[in-house]
Amino acid sequence: MFKIQEIREIIKLVDSSSIDEFVYEVDGAKVKLKKNGVVTETVAPKNEVVAPVVQQSAPAAAPVAPATSAPAEEAPAAAPTNNDSSLHKIVSPMVGTFYQSPNPDSPAYVKVGDKVGNETIVCIVEAMKLFNEIEAEVQGEIVEVLVKDGELVEYGQPLFLVKAE
Repeated sequence: MFKIQEIREIIKLVDSSSIDEFVYEVDGAKVKLKKNGVVTETVAPKNEVVAPVVQQSAPAAAPVAPATSAPAEEAPAAAPTNNDSSLHKIVSPMVGTFYQSPNPDSPAYVKVGDKVGNETIVCIVEAMKLFNEIEAEVQGEIVEVLVKDGELVEYGQPLFLVKAE
């Protein structure tokens, strides 16, 4: 059975590649993706797949939007760096889900205005059920959090802006 997170990652990978159609089958469960929103289906031997199929349809339409919004996202992130050379980007080392705290009941690791050191943990990026703590790797003050809690992030995507000391 496929998890929603796995399907989302497959959609992102297919969207960023040059292939037009993708089929993936494991233990009788099958995901078939076709670019341009023509066909997107999930088939599995269990009835539990009904929810993922419904949720699958929304992200399937999304590949069209990221292509147009990706340049817009890069422009604002690049603008502060050009204006102030002391701003440092903390970037995601992998594709995964961004979490600001170790669990939903805990406060965020860092927020705007917090001072961080080289080894300060600023967030977690979950990839394939592994929770990877991300360190600041710079001394300074958090100026901006660029990603929302629970959002999917790409490799190299800026997560925080830090005013380096």
